[in-house]
Amino acid sequence: MTEAPPQHLEDQELIEKFGREESRNYAFNLLMTKYQERVYWHIRKMVVDHDDADDLVQEVFVKIYHKLEGFRGESGLFTWIYRIATNECLNFLQKKRRRFFLPIHDVEGELQSKLEDANHFSGDEIELKLQKALLNLPEKQRLVFNMKYFEDMKYDEISEVLGTSVGALKASYHHAVKKIKLELGDETTF
Repeated sequence: MTEAPPQHLEDQELIEKFGREESRNYAFNLLMTKYQERVYWHIRKMVVDHDDADDLVQEVFVKIYHKLEGFRGESGLFTWIYRIATNECLNFLQKKRRRFFLPIHDVEGELQSKLEDANHFSGDEIELKLQKALLNLPEKQRLVFNMKYFEDMKYDEISEVLGTSVGALKASYHHAVKKIKLELGDETTF
């Protein structure tokens, strides 16, 4: 029997390989290859800054490496990884507020200025307006919107990641869309 190419390994196979000392590093590298880009963009949408996102991705994968052996499989691996990444984002933003004694709108203002920096943003004017509107949302609404709209996740998947009921998520998404439409104009469709 031939072994599946690395990019086609199922999560369960990766976990099993990680559980064996001789293939642990190989399995972890495959896991990073499989999920690193998605985790990066999930984090980047929340923290905006590329360098901050890169640092957080490293922290997330260090945590994953140390906790993967204890992964019980009660949720999907992807969901578990996203939960860790989400918590790291929220902790990062909270620490940033506390460290600089900034109210939430000052942190959002700082993120908006980073968003406008040509080195960090390559989208057109409409996308810039959308990203600015997203930064005006409360973190939870922004997370839900990003996961639903950009990452095309189903509500039940988001529910597992955030530990929130599907009904509450639908309400958060609805409120986020309403606020974005107000900011961008009613002709915007989501």
